[in-house]
Amino acid sequence: MRIKTGEHSIEIQSGHAGPHILIVAGVHGDEYEPMIAVMELRKLLEGSLSRGRVTLITIANVSAYQAGKRTGIDSLDLARTCPGNQDGSETEAAAFVLSGSIRECDYLIDMHTGGALFELFPLCGYMLHRNEEILETQRLMAAAFNLPLIWGTDAQPDGRTLSVARDEGIPAIYVEYGGGNNVDRSIIDACVKGCLGVLAHLNVLKEGVFKRGDREVLYRVEDDQPDSGFLQGKMRCAFDGIFIPGVKVGAMVEEGQEWGVVFDPVEQAVHPVFADASGLVLFIRKEPRVNKGASLGGILKIK
Repeated sequence: MRIKTGEHSIEIQSGHAGPHILIVAGVHGDEYEPMIAVMELRKLLEGSLSRGRVTLITIANVSAYQAGKRTGIDSLDLARTCPGNQDGSETEAAAFVLSGSIRECDYLIDMHTGGALFELFPLCGYMLHRNEEILETQRLMAAAFNLPLIWGTDAQPDGRTLSVARDEGIPAIYVEYGGGNNVDRSIIDACVKGCLGVLAHLNVLKEGVFKRGDREVLYRVEDDQPDSGFLQGKMRCAFDGIFIPGVKVGAMVEEGQEWGVVFDPVEQAVHPVFADASGLVLFIRKEPRVNKGASLGGILKIK
């Protein structure tokens, strides 16, 4: 077993031929549980690979982490900036480096939370793919991560880590779980176990390293509508103010049910807001201050 380290990454090598898996955290600077999970994976994987190699990136966007925000000091979102620009701003340069790492791997796992803005129902997702073999590989990887929701979405968006993988024919999944201004130990544990589950599925772990637990998958949804995975575009607020949610992530709601209330202290107004569809509360806004046009959350129709 050999280890190669970079500034914010580490490559763990088994010494035997096999696939190269890339596990990424810190694309957004305020999503902390995946960063800690990657740190813990380093300890767990040292001496645990039977074949292949795993590259772990703890912080993909350093300037965003240093700012404690979704975006870096240039206000660009790394998840919209790939493949980046080597000579560009901080985020563009980080996207260039990350995209290069993606092109060198055989499988990609990109882990997220909702950051300070959203709380998300635990899901493992992927872009739908025209190559049926890659699509099926992604479905199996997502199932192996073993979170309650498996979600396949529109294959067209660019700028993402997954779009770089898509263009290179690399199977890729992403994780969304939790969010808010706290760190949740159970989310860290789920990310660690999920990654180990995928590595076990890819047959790169030594026997006994990972013990598969109970099956957690509750829902499987694929939606090829344009921007089906674009969270910030869902349930846009019609008012400026302070949002207090009235529903919880994971609940089932009916169209027209009260979603929450926006209080406007400037205009001395109170605005109830209502669910725009029936289905699962996929995510809810956690940052109270809201401007007109910003998302208050989203609902996933469960077929």
